[in-house]
Amino acid sequence: MIIVTGVSGQLGGAVLRNLLERVPVEQVGVSAREPGKLAGLEQRGVRVRHGDYTDRASLERAFEGATTVLIVSANSTGAEAVRGHRTAIGAATAAGAKRIVYTSHMGASASSPFPPMPDHAATEEALRESGTAYTALRNGFYASTVPMLLRHALETGELRVPADGPVAWTAHADLAEAAARILADGGSGAHTPPLTGPDAVDMARVAAIASALTGRTVRHVVVPDEEYRAGLLAAGLPAPVADMLTGLFAASRRGDFGPADPALGELLGRPLVTIEDYLRGALAG
Repeated sequence: MIIVTGVSGQLGGAVLRNLLERVPVEQVGVSAREPGKLAGLEQRGVRVRHGDYTDRASLERAFEGATTVLIVSANSTGAEAVRGHRTAIGAATAAGAKRIVYTSHMGASASSPFPPMPDHAATEEALRESGTAYTALRNGFYASTVPMLLRHALETGELRVPADGPVAWTAHADLAEAAARILADGGSGAHTPPLTGPDAVDMARVAAIASALTGRTVRHVVVPDEEYRAGLLAAGLPAPVADMLTGLFAASRRGDFGPADPALGELLGRPLVTIEDYLRGALAG
């Protein structure tokens, strides 16, 4: 049985939908903090059990009978996230899972200035220590971040951001299909396959794409990290969010989110969604 966590989220839910196209429903289960919200899945024949990253006993029960467990990274950062990931890894191993698949990230590193990356690095270390076979999916940076970065720029005509480096922006849809393939049939023999979009694009190119798609000029303007962070705080964002967004640019300058890698396209055997494709849909209207 393949157990999927995080199905209430965008990535986990899309992985599950893709998986059910490839695997008989009786071979699929989900672990959820609020299983009562997933009655529709139960009616389809998916095994639904309560499981919480803060409660190892609940996870062991949710993972019972699993051959493979997909651990979707927590929607938090720091010690809390790593503790939850370690709990899930320990529960999967105790439940007898033969393989753990974890949604890591390109650029996972203990020294990264982007807050989630040390968490992913620590979780990958926990996977290595677990003694269970594993695959850490080093997903490319979500393309869904780009419209958020552009939101104010489309109003003002200026994309004011720190100095950056190319990022291999990657669509959720491509990553979800890849994870489902890997869960269903192995799909990758690598412990940490890089799964990125087809091109690494910097903010200057993003501004040019947005201009072309909307017919409104968007100028790329480089500002100091401190000025960018101060602007985010002035706009009402909490300090941890401001730190995360500022860290994104600092990490991209190091080359953490590029270059693009062909592994994802080779796995799917089809063209990937480009950042231009993604923005064409996201910025429509």
